Amino acid sequence: MRNAIKLLEENGLLRVVEEEVDIELEIPHIAYIEVKKEDSKAILFNNPVSKRLDKKFSTPVLCNLFGSVEATKLFMTKDPDEIAGEIEKLLKLSPPEGFMQKMGMASKLFNLKSIFPNRTSSRGECQKIVVEGDEIDLYKLPILKTWEKDGGAFITMGQVYTTSLDGKIHNLGMYRLQIYSKDRIGMHWQIHKDSSNFFDQYKKAGEKMPVSIAIGGDPLYTWCATAPLPYGIFELLMYGFIKGKPAKLVKSLTNPIYIPHDVDFVIEGWVDTNEMEIEGPFGDHTGYYTLKEPYPVMTVSTITLKKDPVFLATVVGKPPLEDKYMGWATGRVFLPLLKTTAPDLIDYVMPENGVFHNLIIAKMKVNYPGHAQQFMHAFWGIGQMSFVKHSIFVGEDAPELDDYETLVPYILDRVCKENILISSGVCDALDHSSPKELVGGKLGIDCTGEVVNCRELRLLGDKDLLKGLAGIKEIKNLTQYFTFTENPVCVIAVDKQCSMGEIFDKLTSYRQQLKIIIFVDEKANDIDNPYMLVWRVVNNIDSNRDIYFYKDLIGVDGTNKNELDNYTREWPEDTDCSKDVIESLRERNLIDVDDEFLKKFHI
Repeated sequence: MRNAIKLLEENGLLRVVEEEVDIELEIPHIAYIEVKKEDSKAILFNNPVSKRLDKKFSTPVLCNLFGSVEATKLFMTKDPDEIAGEIEKLLKLSPPEGFMQKMGMASKLFNLKSIFPNRTSSRGECQKIVVEGDEIDLYKLPILKTWEKDGGAFITMGQVYTTSLDGKIHNLGMYRLQIYSKDRIGMHWQIHKDSSNFFDQYKKAGEKMPVSIAIGGDPLYTWCATAPLPYGIFELLMYGFIKGKPAKLVKSLTNPIYIPHDVDFVIEGWVDTNEMEIEGPFGDHTGYYTLKEPYPVMTVSTITLKKDPVFLATVVGKPPLEDKYMGWATGRVFLPLLKTTAPDLIDYVMPENGVFHNLIIAKMKVNYPGHAQQFMHAFWGIGQMSFVKHSIFVGEDAPELDDYETLVPYILDRVCKENILISSGVCDALDHSSPKELVGGKLGIDCTGEVVNCRELRLLGDKDLLKGLAGIKEIKNLTQYFTFTENPVCVIAVDKQCSMGEIFDKLTSYRQQLKIIIFVDEKANDIDNPYMLVWRVVNNIDSNRDIYFYKDLIGVDGTNKNELDNYTREWPEDTDCSKDVIESLRERNLIDVDDEFLKKFHI
């Protein structure tokens, strides 16, 4: 961490805050706003405090470590596309023909020995200080509380190391970790995660499960914790592959788990598989609070640390945030592996305002009718891609996937009812919009073909159209986007008094003025802010319930759901900053953004 901080500083990517700032809300709010800036920097808080606990911490807090493309490349040691190229070469290795080819292959294979972690018998830098027995106190660590309605403080950049019951499979993951007391931590192991699989093994055997949580060290450890590798593949193999040298591991002091020797903190412990406790709520990366649910509990057996540690944390909520840059690197690095299942895939993006699992746009080479639909089903069946809810596929003649101003018209010129596939499948545990937990709708749109020949529209201006719809009392405002395309988009803000299906039915008589209609709640949205509208809508829809068709008219219900929609689950709240905290930070010149900036990102 100290080397990483120095590297950030040398490259003009570090902001240092010397003023005392509270670990509850203040530090998270500063980091939350900083990373949304175009020139965002990592922030080192040298004097964190807790007013509630009346504590001052000697350990600094670092946020937004991966807070920019530049910082991410620094810690990856190279461009993610270069790493992807190296992976692609390995995947395409063919049997060598001559002596020189054999020697070249031998050299490549020999170099692969560096990817395997190296276990050592000595103690690591992370074990210079040992805290045990009655001295264990998690409240002595500057663990952040991000949102006002969070269930407590959460470790948000923890590298969670676990192993299968037989000790043959090792896993590194990143999960939010709620602090219950001085020595108890809630483990947010969602049902689809590898650690949850291991937990089931230990529970069936009636044994406690060892866990070690590492914080800090080489930034690449933290990125590896988020890597979507297949079950059974230890994520630290990616560290060795990228760095060209193995991760050096040491054994935890009170359990059999191995962790990197140079992390800043290690929290060791055991999970009693018969004990569960309510975890949450927590304002998560969807921009919504996830609700209270029972999860496993880890009891801390010891805490070890470096002599001069730094506490690493991240902030999640409404985009864009640090996960934008970490996710960008992941998408680039793992493209070659995705191509092994979908060989005609050219490229893909997961826009950060689609919060990754809610939206993917992919470019492909089309070889036959139905090829895009085949890809949709393939994506919905591949590892973590199976959690993606909405997929848009474009042809190889499409614009660059990150050129949204050009790409969106290309897509809208190719949308029609016949090119839309609606299916069902697994959902991320954080998804809140589907009628049932863990299972929901999948929407695929095939935009790989020619421009659709739509009927002629007689479009009206926004004011005239709104005046014409005045008879529908629920409609309060509207704005139209991309009116020059074959499928103009009309976003309608409503005061929801009935289901949107009823409003859509009333609008079918306006087919000459409308093509794609998107409904949103008036009070929760700014209809002139397309970035946040995308975030809201892809969060809020389940395709099996919220997509309407009437001939070539398409409706999308992006409103919050309730009993009017036969929605019986609890609908979560947005993650909103605390106004008094924001004002206090502005008065102290700790944040320097205007009201327009706050409005732009729904802060």
